Amino acid sequence: MKNKNILFFLIALVVTGTVINSCKKEEDSKNIKPLFTNGSWQLSSVMVFNYVGSNGEKTDTLSTTCGSSQLFTFNSNGTCTYTNFNCQSTPHSGNWSLSDDGLVMFSNIILDSIPGGKNNQPFTYSKIINIGNYSMVLQTGDVATYFTATTKRKIVQFGFIHIAAK
Repeated sequence: MKNKNILFFLIALVVTGTVINSCKKEEDSKNIKPLFTNGSWQLSSVMVFNYVGSNGEKTDTLSTTCGSSQLFTFNSNGTCTYTNFNCQSTPHSGNWSLSDDGLVMFSNIILDSIPGGKNNQPFTYSKIINIGNYSMVLQTGDVATYFTATTKRKIVQFGFIHIAAK
């Protein structure tokens, strides 16, 4: 009799665990959008990584001569603005969106004089390395997952600090 009760308990435990784990979880990408849109992001660092295969070197290219804060602002309606980019007083505007899995940000914003590169749309395809309440790191450039041992790649990494909405 004891064996039947233990067997029944184990089967009930397995069924309960299966039902709980099979419930649809909230998508993480839905949690990321509010992080982007709650205030502005102030540029804190720009690093350029030059790779051949997986070996590379890092060069910090942050311009410290600019006395103005460079702010990247994302709006919930899908528009974005970059203010004071590279000490330019004219704000740059565009659109932005996230991939379905929330790991990539797409933006058509056009900027001039990108550090470490010639692409004037650096955020066309940006890998989200980190995003939270206080900081965000985006990587742009040659961020392909697959590459050969002789592939030359340039990755520009933008670090931002969150400026909360008032």
